[in-house]
Amino acid sequence: MKLILAVIQDQDSNKLMSALVEHNFRATKMASTGGFLKAGNTTFMIGTDDIRVDKALQVIKDSCSARDQLVAPVSPMGGNADSYVPYPVEVEVGGATVFVLPVESFHQF
Repeated sequence: MKLILAVIQDQDSNKLMSALVEHNFRATKMASTGGFLKAGNTTFMIGTDDIRVDKALQVIKDSCSARDQLVAPVSPMGGNADSYVPYPVEVEVGGATVFVLPVESFHQF
C-alpha cells in the first residue's frame, strides 16, 4: 500500500477531487499554504494499493495543469517598504508536487 501526498493549487482542487471520485480513489483534502508565493494550496492524501499508484498519478497529472501568472514580488525588507515598487514577475504556477510513500500498516476504525 502507498500514501500519495499531492500538493496542488486551490483552483485545481475541485477538478482533481471529481476525477479521483470518478476513478474510485478515496482522498482527504486539506488546506495548505505555499512558501514561495504565499498562496493557498490544497494537499490531497490518497491511500491506494501499489498496483493503482500509476493510475492515481495519471489522474493527478491530467487534472492539475501548469500555467503562467504575473505576481508582485514580496518586499526584500520584509515589511511595509513605501519606497519599494515591485514590478510584476511572470512565474509558472499550478501543476502538482507529488510524494509517494510506503505505508507500513493501515487501520480503519
